[in-house]
Amino acid sequence: MKKYMILIIAMLLSWAGIYQSEAQSKSKRNYLVEIGKPDKLYSKILDEKRDIWVNLPESYKADGSRKYPVVYLLDGSVQFNSLATVYNNYWGNYLPDMILVGISNQTNRTRDLTTSKVETRRGAVYNNENGGAENFTQFIEKELIPYVDSKFATTSYRTLIGHSFGGLFTINALINHPHLFVNYIAIDPSLDWDNQKLLKQAKAKLQSESFKGKSLFVSLSAEQLHMQNAEITLENVMQDTTEFTLFARSIIDFSNFIETQKQNGLSFAWKSYPNDLHGTVPLPSMRDGLLFLFDWYQLESGQMFSNPETPLAELLVLVKKREEKLTQHFGYLTPPADEELFNMGGYMYMQFGQMKKSYAFFNMAIKYYPKSANAHDSMSEYYIAQNDVENAIKELTIAYEISGRDMYKQKIDKLKSE
Repeated sequence: MKKYMILIIAMLLSWAGIYQSEAQSKSKRNYLVEIGKPDKLYSKILDEKRDIWVNLPESYKADGSRKYPVVYLLDGSVQFNSLATVYNNYWGNYLPDMILVGISNQTNRTRDLTTSKVETRRGAVYNNENGGAENFTQFIEKELIPYVDSKFATTSYRTLIGHSFGGLFTINALINHPHLFVNYIAIDPSLDWDNQKLLKQAKAKLQSESFKGKSLFVSLSAEQLHMQNAEITLENVMQDTTEFTLFARSIIDFSNFIETQKQNGLSFAWKSYPNDLHGTVPLPSMRDGLLFLFDWYQLESGQMFSNPETPLAELLVLVKKREEKLTQHFGYLTPPADEELFNMGGYMYMQFGQMKKSYAFFNMAIKYYPKSANAHDSMSEYYIAQNDVENAIKELTIAYEISGRDMYKQKIDKLKSE
């Protein structure tokens, strides 16, 4: 670690601020080939090859023990850049480390994402192949998710994001396949499809079934609610009965209905965007949607960690409460913070001369990330500051055994020679 740079940063920034700053400083990706590694798999279900893009978090180590939640994004070839932009800006203090997977729907988008088959649409013959959402869901469940899980360190805490027909597909996944995902973002969903067939089905299930533990965010682009009448606004659109407003009315009807069904346990929010069109609404929707889905993740009482007057006992209570909260939401034992955050706390308190706090934070880094050579290396620096060469060598030896890096061997030899 660059110890002195970390010490300076730690003295200047708060606990939460450090983490967010690190997140932003590590953002080095620009375009699709950089933000998402291209991959593809052959689908027997679809009988075709399917392109995907995978973005791994900065902390990802192929040989590590840590596993990550996954965000699956429909229309990945178009929308992946927006998702990565939001993630890179809010990762850390607001969003957890996650694996992002973009799925291509370029081959036959309408077929993939629409939930029932129609022959006419908006009063005209509809010739596009459609109604294949169930088949595409089978591809995701039986081929794509197992493929991603086999290649990367994933958990079953999954989020699905879709726009337009993809939003329709996303709501269908929640209503009819709730075991696949925990979180859902439906961006301008096409709930008008097939005379609102899915909307009607969703209302029935939202009344009678439990969606406890699930979260849904829905968005509506409201810049142009009626293509031929600029006087139609959010305030009066539900009084309109023309085909032109059916799209918006379906989303509003769906959202208003969910808000009356508190008994089903679904965590829900929706938002209209008066300055966005259908094509521009995905970016702000992803931002607001992810922040809503993970509002519980944000670090509480960050100022208490940067305040040298906070007793160690209080800090340990806060850390434990955060671990319990994250574990409750994710559904599996979850470290309360990133390894580097513990390390930074250790160096910060060392600089303050508060060695008990320093030791506690270095020790937590080892506790939660026992296979991290860096965590043991940081603890060795604590022991060096305490003139405890014997324990410093022990920690460096563990770091060397984990990583095999010569730098740790050289540090050991130097300490032994002094």
